[in-house]
Amino acid sequence: MSGHSKWANTKHRKARADAQKGKIFTKIAREITVAAREGGDDLDANFRLRLVVQKARDNNMPGDNIQRAIQKGIGGGEGTSFEQASYEGYAAGGVAVLLDIMTDNRNRTVAEIRHIFSRHGGSLGESGCVAWMFKRKGLITINKEDLQIGEDDLMLVAIEAGAEDLRQEDDETYSIITELDNFEAVKQKLQEKGIKIASSDITMLPNNFIEITEPEEADRIIRLMEALDEHEDVQNVYANFDIPEELLA
Repeated sequence: MSGHSKWANTKHRKARADAQKGKIFTKIAREITVAAREGGDDLDANFRLRLVVQKARDNNMPGDNIQRAIQKGIGGGEGTSFEQASYEGYAAGGVAVLLDIMTDNRNRTVAEIRHIFSRHGGSLGESGCVAWMFKRKGLITINKEDLQIGEDDLMLVAIEAGAEDLRQEDDETYSIITELDNFEAVKQKLQEKGIKIASSDITMLPNNFIEITEPEEADRIIRLMEALDEHEDVQNVYANFDIPEELLA
């Protein structure tokens, strides 16, 4: 998992820098609007809204932007016509790719996503072709430089709180994996212990990984991931590749 996670962590750090340009804010605002429309504006009662508002804060999104997105969701009008969808496909090397989409024009989006896949040596597949290869999990990331306790103590706190696993993905981060039902409890316990959380989200983790060793394949996969991330209708990209860090570099 190290290769995929290294890319994911690098992507998240880049996303924080890109937030100043506004693109990441646009995607988060869209997700806030839909979450508020479907579950209301009460953060305590609407888990999905609470989660995405925390993501907005983690990315330094201004409070006024957050409130405007919520108001769009509960008040109707502009921004409430987005449709959610999942697209599935394959990257180079047979790597499975799963996308969370939010669009106001499904025909346009699917044509553009198909073009991105094909331009980077992949293919858009039928519904259900790869979704079974992933499981929905809670994912909490902690930067090592922020950690005041050792790895064994972190493991103990996480497992006692109900976490499923603690993984050292690279030299900079730990990832704590949870079942959905335990996600909030684990977060709360970590915060009570004074452990700073770098990011937390509900994600789709692969059941297994495909190791990529050919530089050209690795390049095509990463370029595809980046192109999909750049598309305004793509909220999340999940994949099951494992690329060694030396190739990612």
